[in-house]
Amino acid sequence: MRIVFAGTPAPALPSLQAVAASAHDLVGVLTRTDAPVGRKRVLTPSPVAAVAAERGVPVVKTDRLDAAATDAVASWQPDLGVVVAYGGLVREPLLSLPRYGWINLHFSLLPRWRGAAPVQHALVAGDRVTGASVFRLVAALDAGDVYRELRYPVPRGATAGDVLAELAVRGAELLVQVVDDLAAGTAVARPQEGEPTFAPKLTIADGLLDFAQSAERVLDRFRGTTPEPGAHTTVDGQRLKVLAALRGPDADLAPGALALVGRDVVAGTGDGTVLLRTVQPAGKGPMAAADWWRGLRLHDPRVGS
Repeated sequence: MRIVFAGTPAPALPSLQAVAASAHDLVGVLTRTDAPVGRKRVLTPSPVAAVAAERGVPVVKTDRLDAAATDAVASWQPDLGVVVAYGGLVREPLLSLPRYGWINLHFSLLPRWRGAAPVQHALVAGDRVTGASVFRLVAALDAGDVYRELRYPVPRGATAGDVLAELAVRGAELLVQVVDDLAAGTAVARPQEGEPTFAPKLTIADGLLDFAQSAERVLDRFRGTTPEPGAHTTVDGQRLKVLAALRGPDADLAPGALALVGRDVVAGTGDGTVLLRTVQPAGKGPMAAADWWRGLRLHDPRVGS
């Protein structure tokens, strides 16, 4: 089949590479426009754009799948469209343009966590099993029938970045299986079952840790917002990013109270402690929490203060 691929960030790369290496013909790529990156805000092609260019695949960069994008796709004469984390909605008439329509690799077990940030929301909610689904794209958000899915037990301590990286690789294999099924005429899709939950894009505010909650809930939010948008708290009115944390030792600490236990900095929660391993104070680079602690000049330091 002739395939057009729509994707933008690094998690889409395993799928792009898998489609390119398959028995099918990758005829074009849609991706979002170059974005400013780094402190100097240098305009940089998306990861998908960069890899597609290396492979010599035609690329259209657009933030809106409008008439111009539809005309470009039509010129490629695709049999099937594939979407992996493009960052925009495919609407008519583009939705019906490929002969077999569009399929989408989504990083959740649908209908749970429809939307832009399924892995992050799954971990924040404390889901211990998540996965990936390949479904038929329809006009409604992530609501199409599912061709295949895989289940993935979340490893203890894994962050959203860890889980997304693993699902990106495993999901790419699942995606190509569905492409092969469609080409062979053996693909079977089933309607989604159950009550949908939704996963909108996270903001910086979603990374705020509430140490009045249980240690497990604090760590769920830490893992779900790491590396993006980033977990954080405040100490003496100064923002403190939390880059690495885990369940702490038993200690008699009030929620939010900080203490040095042995060589570890721990914070009290609603039912135990969280060990802060790596932090980043405002205006400084990442550092061991113990080094940060030694630089404090507070009599009674507290997170959230």
